[in-house]
Amino acid sequence: MTADRIVLAIAASLVLTGTALGAFVNSWWLLLPAFVGVNLFQAAFTRFCLMAIILRKCGRPAGDLFR
Repeated sequence: MTADRIVLAIAASLVLTGTALGAFVNSWWLLLPAFVGVNLFQAAFTRFCLMAIILRKCGRPAGDLFR
């Protein structure tokens, strides 16, 4: 699994978790998916993703998104 796919999987799980917690626990949890969305939006334009950099330094192969 490439670093890019891991980044997308982590982002998706954080969005789903934050949305569920926001719906059932406290509405402040909705800031988590908002933060993830802003970071994904920023990464789409700048191609800079800190999580992808960390995963590549840990030995995961890069992929096509964040080279």
